[in-house]
Amino acid sequence: MKTESLSHLPLAKAFWPRRSLGRDLALVLGGSLLVALTAQAALPLPFTPVPLTLQTLGVLLVGAALGSRLGFLALLAYLLQGAIGLPVFAGGTGGLAKILGPTGGFLLAFPLVAGLVGLLVERFGLDRGFLGTLLAMLAGNALLYLVGLPWLAAWLMGAGKLAGTGALLAMGLFPFIPGDLVKAGMAALVLPSAWRVLGRR
Repeated sequence: MKTESLSHLPLAKAFWPRRSLGRDLALVLGGSLLVALTAQAALPLPFTPVPLTLQTLGVLLVGAALGSRLGFLALLAYLLQGAIGLPVFAGGTGGLAKILGPTGGFLLAFPLVAGLVGLLVERFGLDRGFLGTLLAMLAGNALLYLVGLPWLAAWLMGAGKLAGTGALLAMGLFPFIPGDLVKAGMAALVLPSAWRVLGRR
C-alpha cells in the first residue's frame, strides 16, 4: 500500500489516502451507485426523449471526488451495470438498447465527463473554491453536450425525425441549461464545504 502523489488530491483520496486495490474498488463501486441513485430522480418531457434528471450532478460529483482515473472507471462500471440490464439508468431502466437509443451519446459521455472533471481537480485544485468548482462543472457539462447532441441528431435522422439544428437544440440542450446551472451551483457549494469539514478534522 502507498499514498497518492498527485498535485491536488481529489476529495475521496484525501479522506482515504492509503492506496490499495480494495480502496479503489470500493470508490469505483460507490461512485457508480451514487450515479445510479441520482438517475432515479427523473422527469420525462413530452417533446424530447431526453429526461430531466439529477444524474449529471452525480457524474460531476463522482468525477471531482474520485479524480480522473477512478471517476472514469466508476462511470464505466455504471455503464456496464446498465448494459447487462440492471435498472441504473434514468427512471429505473437498463439494457443495451438504452445505450443505443437517443440518449446513448449522453450516457457514453459520462466516463469522459467524470475523467475531465477529475483531471481539472487533480491539476488545478478547482474543487477547493466556489468559482473553481463551478468552472469545472460547466466544463464537464460542455463535454457532455459535445458528445450527446451529435448522437441524438444521428438517432433522430435515422428515425426520420430530425427537423433541423434549432429543433435539435430545443430537444437536447435549451430545456436543460437552467437545471445544469443549478446542479453546477449545488456542486460548487457542496465540494468546497466538504473540504472545509475535512480540513477541520
